[in-house]
Amino acid sequence: MTGAAGHRELRERVLAANLELPRRGLALYTFGNVSELDPVAGVLAIKPSGVPYDRLGVDDIVVVDLEGRVVEGALRPSSDTRTHVVLYRAYAAHGIRGIAHTHSTYATAWAQARRPIPIYGTTHADYLAGDVPCTTVIADESLTGDYEAATGEQIVASVPASAARTTSMVLVAGHGPFTWGADATTAVYHAAMLEQIAHMAFVTQGIDPATPRLPAPLIAKHFERKHGKHAYYGQK
Repeated sequence: MTGAAGHRELRERVLAANLELPRRGLALYTFGNVSELDPVAGVLAIKPSGVPYDRLGVDDIVVVDLEGRVVEGALRPSSDTRTHVVLYRAYAAHGIRGIAHTHSTYATAWAQARRPIPIYGTTHADYLAGDVPCTTVIADESLTGDYEAATGEQIVASVPASAARTTSMVLVAGHGPFTWGADATTAVYHAAMLEQIAHMAFVTQGIDPATPRLPAPLIAKHFERKHGKHAYYGQK
């Protein structure tokens, strides 16, 4: 469904997803943002820039096209909108319709340390079949150009489009996490799972810094039983 009514429904979904960030302890004040793409209309809805979550309403959600131009809404869209646009352009053909960006504590700490999160246990393997990737630090020259678009390009360099469905999370070095999924709700769910994975990895390293990665067969078993061709986790 497209048009004004369709945008209203899109904005309602994106509002609900954004409000889930503080509810799950993933955002404070104005940190973070969530968007969802309507591929038929060629637009995405996203949180407005700098508006606290406790003041956020459906009419505040901004709809932009895939050039980042405002289509609907009176406020400025998130300052990270260009990053979302770059990711949708790369990943939409692979079924990605929702993106979340947070500054959640443990995931952001790993990003600030510029380190991927090692795959230590089966909880991690339920969501990724490898380490949570971390980008390189953005080049100085990108800071004077389209910084947000360059951030998106960094993410795509770390998670190619062909891997977007199986690698739903990334750390941007020195910045924080981005996650994605089939819709805005799923993107936020992955943000919550990334924070949990980051927290557990931090605790694991505190107990034993020499903890080895989970054995490959066990990684494959847990990932495939949730995401593989013959997945059997959950209800049909």
